[in-house]
Amino acid sequence: MEEMEEELKCPVCGSFYREPIILPCSHNLCQACARNILVQTPDSESPQSRRASGSAVSDYDYLDLDKMSLYSEADSGYGSYGGFASAPTTPCQKSPNGVRVFPPAAPPPPAALAPPPPPRNACLTCPQCHRSLVLDERGLRGFPRNRLLEGVIDRYQQGRAAALRCQLCEKAPKEAAVMCEQCDVFYCDPCRLRCHPPRGPLAKHRLVPPAQGRVSRRLSPRKISTCTDHELENHSMYCVQCKSPVCYQCLEEGKHSSHEVKALGAMWKLHKNWVQLWEQPDLELAGKAQQEAAPQILLLSTGPVYWSGPGSALDQNEAAAGVKLLGFVLAAPVHGAQQGGEQRALNKLSPAQLSQLSQALNGLSDRAKEAKEFLVQLRNMVQQIQENSVEFEACLVAQCDALIDALNRRKAQLLSRVNKEHEHKLKVVRDQISHCTVKLRQTTGLMEYCLEVIKENDPSGFLQISDALIRRVHMTEDQWGKGTLTPRMTTDFDLNLDNAPLLQSIHQLDFVQMKVPAPPILQLEECCTHNNSATLSWKQPPLSTVQVEGYILELDDGNGGQFREVYVGKETMCTVDGLHFNSTYSARVKAFNKSGVSPYSKTLVLQTSEVAWFSFDPSSAHADIIFSNDNLTVTCNSYDDRVVLGKTGFSKGLHYWELSIDRYDNHPDPAFGVARIDVLKDAMLGKDDKAWAMYVDNNRSWFMHNNSHTNRTEGGITKGATVGVLLDLTRRTLTFSINEDQQGPVAFENLEGLFFPAVSLNRNVQVTLHTGLPVPEFYASRSAMP
Repeated sequence: MEEMEEELKCPVCGSFYREPIILPCSHNLCQACARNILVQTPDSESPQSRRASGSAVSDYDYLDLDKMSLYSEADSGYGSYGGFASAPTTPCQKSPNGVRVFPPAAPPPPAALAPPPPPRNACLTCPQCHRSLVLDERGLRGFPRNRLLEGVIDRYQQGRAAALRCQLCEKAPKEAAVMCEQCDVFYCDPCRLRCHPPRGPLAKHRLVPPAQGRVSRRLSPRKISTCTDHELENHSMYCVQCKSPVCYQCLEEGKHSSHEVKALGAMWKLHKNWVQLWEQPDLELAGKAQQEAAPQILLLSTGPVYWSGPGSALDQNEAAAGVKLLGFVLAAPVHGAQQGGEQRALNKLSPAQLSQLSQALNGLSDRAKEAKEFLVQLRNMVQQIQENSVEFEACLVAQCDALIDALNRRKAQLLSRVNKEHEHKLKVVRDQISHCTVKLRQTTGLMEYCLEVIKENDPSGFLQISDALIRRVHMTEDQWGKGTLTPRMTTDFDLNLDNAPLLQSIHQLDFVQMKVPAPPILQLEECCTHNNSATLSWKQPPLSTVQVEGYILELDDGNGGQFREVYVGKETMCTVDGLHFNSTYSARVKAFNKSGVSPYSKTLVLQTSEVAWFSFDPSSAHADIIFSNDNLTVTCNSYDDRVVLGKTGFSKGLHYWELSIDRYDNHPDPAFGVARIDVLKDAMLGKDDKAWAMYVDNNRSWFMHNNSHTNRTEGGITKGATVGVLLDLTRRTLTFSINEDQQGPVAFENLEGLFFPAVSLNRNVQVTLHTGLPVPEFYASRSAMP
């Protein structure tokens, strides 16, 4: 049912629906949330009136208008709603579920100043589909209440309130007995003993009852006070003239822009200390005495220090000394009619009260000094911003001028091409005019000659030349019919300027981030190690606005050597596996973008586990191997030997694990040892050159590597026996034991590389793996010898 939880939450408040109502668009809202997002609109601007006037659009058009009117800056969560053409846009914000929500309209002006309002309707916009709905005179009561949804929520919450279940049980989860605050996991008693034993690094973890763990998961941070005039801004300063907290927008554009302001935290501490001082029971300043003494409170500022009542100003040195030494300030001369009351009141202060007031004033003096330095820093920033702005504007103008120059040069080139095309067309047409003129002159001359021949009365002379003239006439006619009267060039210019890509580039012309990213911050509370793996998490600085394209995580070799890259990508969390046990690693991360690479973050030191906790690996085992007991117990369904490896490989350090014989029938020869990841899985361990093993029966044992048998040793195994494997990669040796006694000499030497725990067995043997064990006594005593 957890997948259904989002369906049961309001898109406005992000909590489970309370008194949900059904909107005509079939979406649901809390009744209180619907009341909060109502928008008052004039009757003339309601969707119904717009439809009646013929200028309205369909509901889908409203949705399109709303999509077009929403704007965002890198998905900042702010936008405006333009569902009504004539209505002013209303700021919107994001709900906890990521849906844009439109807040209530701003309060109307005072009745004395505002004109009589036109008739108004209440308009509700669904925060999920953005369809606008106008409420009738019944208001929200006109929408039906979704009691079915209330029933589903009640059942869902009752189901969540049921007994918490273990998160590590494979089949039927049992009821949880404890929760680990560090692991954030609920355990039943068997899973706690198996997966979270009270030893090693896990001994420092705090286990609490499941109910307490559920409560701790739901704790939420304290809410921050927001400004009444600007709902999206937090209070950050204190207006001295108005005596009220304000936000930074109040100082920039509100009525507090010209008022004196102070740091909110400093004013809070100052007021709190004075209240505590005046509330002391033995301070006789109640009533009239308090009224006499109150005007004489010392006022601190970034300039000289003055008494607020009658008297003379202290110079700067006296003020600094007086703040640090309360007795000097309180003993300073006070003139006027109120001097006696002041002195009597101050004489009543006890040493503890004087010390408290002195500490308060000292702290306030430090804050004033810090504020003065901060103001100097801000003024320097103003100057620097102005200088950078002038420089940046000059650079921008130069870049735009360069683009304009390039465009002008290209325009000249294109105009040159147009001129060439113009000249070419004119030349072709003029040549054709000249040719046709000559041809027409010849044709006209031939025609006139033929007419004169026809006029002659000499038959014999006519017959003598008539055939030749006829041929010349036909030939001339044929010459005119072969496209001579067709223009060889069109008047149109077949040039089409493709300016769309350039216009698109101009429209897309924008500023790119010219700075390299800031150094990332490693989140220590999320960085941890487990066994021989390390998980690191980082983030960008809170105030950084530089775009980051990716991160580079680097680790050293565990011996203080050079760093190497272990991850490059966009994610801000990475788990590195395959580290050495009982080693100290240094990690650092840097960010990069198109402009370059950031400096490194602070270096984080990580310590891997001293001993190895692992199980058998089903993914690399032979198909005939049978697993049980969370992959700690194995057997086989074949009479032939089959190999299974452990999940963890070793290339450094001292490691010891044991295998207990749970079943041993018909005197088989199981083998125990270490192997490479590509060892043969369908033969006895040690048959190839990828394994180093000891195989043993009920009477004796042998060492075997690359099918070579050595060091026959008396003493075998039975049901209940324990075989120990000790891999010392510091000395590069492999040693075996049976029932905690060393079996034979050192089995193998000069071992280098990556080795995995390995076992070969058949269906007559069943063994259970035990890890995280200390070094046996026979080896510890031998290591202690010089």
